[in-house]
Amino acid sequence: MPLSTPERLLARHVRRTAFASPVVWLPTLVIAALLIYAAALGWLSFREQTAQRVHYQAKARHDWLSNPDKHPHRMAHFGNFAFRPKSPLSLFDFGMESYLGNMIFLEAHKQNPVNFSEASFSTGLLRFGEISLAMVLQLLLPLLTFFLGYGVIAAERDSGTLRLLLSQGISGRQLLTGKLMGLVDIVMRLYLPVVILTALGWFLVQDGPIRTDEIIRLVLLVLAYGAYLIICCGVAVLVSARSGSARTALVTLMGIWLMLAIVLPRAAQAVGAYLYEIPSKAQFLARIQDDVLKEGDSHNPNDPHYATLKDSLLTAYHVDSVQQLPINYSGVVMAEGEKISAHIYTDHFGRLQDVYARQNRLSELVAVADPFLAIRQLSMALAGTDYATYADFQEQAERYRYDMAQHLNALQINYIANKKPGPDDKPAAIGRANWEAMPDFTYQPLPVGATLAHAWWSLLTLVVWLIGLGFAFRWVARTLTVA
Repeated sequence: MPLSTPERLLARHVRRTAFASPVVWLPTLVIAALLIYAAALGWLSFREQTAQRVHYQAKARHDWLSNPDKHPHRMAHFGNFAFRPKSPLSLFDFGMESYLGNMIFLEAHKQNPVNFSEASFSTGLLRFGEISLAMVLQLLLPLLTFFLGYGVIAAERDSGTLRLLLSQGISGRQLLTGKLMGLVDIVMRLYLPVVILTALGWFLVQDGPIRTDEIIRLVLLVLAYGAYLIICCGVAVLVSARSGSARTALVTLMGIWLMLAIVLPRAAQAVGAYLYEIPSKAQFLARIQDDVLKEGDSHNPNDPHYATLKDSLLTAYHVDSVQQLPINYSGVVMAEGEKISAHIYTDHFGRLQDVYARQNRLSELVAVADPFLAIRQLSMALAGTDYATYADFQEQAERYRYDMAQHLNALQINYIANKKPGPDDKPAAIGRANWEAMPDFTYQPLPVGATLAHAWWSLLTLVVWLIGLGFAFRWVARTLTVA
């Protein structure tokens, strides 16, 4: 709906008086400097870590292909590496990047953890957080917004001009709308350079053609932060309208900022960890090993499961001993053990993800009362720096590891003889050309549809906040008083 003349005049007045006091310029310049620093830090960090990943990934591939003729099972334990690439939008929102590993060593019979996170090489200062463009927009720009907006109506009440404005026929709705539009205009002018910096950096770090999926992520991220900042402006105007004085409005808004940005997120995280306890790494791996041994121990020749497997092979090939089999029996045992251990690991990993999901669900529920939590979770998801993206990398790496191990097991089954080489015989081996048949690991980014399936609640929460503010504005406009 187009603004009427009183609303435009009120908005213009907010824009003109917002920076009239020199006190406002200091925090504004500090935030501007932090934005420039965060943009440079995100750019340099992305370039440096991407260059390291490309270097070590190429080296790992070179080492894999440089292996000579060798037994396939030795190659399975020589192993390979999976490196986690950085999302282009990670230069905007670091998310959980620094706390999650970047590389997995892939080998037969064993699912290794993701290692070499940035936090593992950093000092304890990292626990205080990293300065990113997203962090400045989520925490500091709302704080500046509250500082700019606390007096838009309360100061008029203090000076007595509110009574004068209302007596001239300006309605409460016009007053609130004009003040809101003026504050939103100021904040969007501060937000626009961040959008330009982010889009420019995002474009420059693209490796190859830009995918539609990436464009959608960028657009949604820009719109989401725009909505979040409008919510902050709306809260500032509403508190200013309901406060008896500008001082009361300022104290109230500072309390709201502390509650939404610090207290509630910390509390939600602590309560989630308390209610849904996560097993330690040692417990997790021990439970997997226990279940594997219950299913079948491939190193025990008398294990019932593998004894049944051996009998079925002897019957199928009509022979009396494994030495008479036309295929490599040890390879069959390795393939069966790999199938069992991979299935059990996937089952336990799924249960662990369920625990993390319940913890995150608590934060999502708290986000109904805290838009900061909603934008933080949605921002990390769209930037590809959330836990769901990390878990997807783990799942893809495990599928690659399993395929690699079973491919090498198949080579052993079909090309390695059952008869063990004697002391004077050449070691059992296959040609090195077989190593080239195993492609390098390439992570496929999570589609934006799958990302939104994880983060839909956060997106819905922002929409509900916008709608709720609309109803709140109507109620406050009807009940606005001059005292």
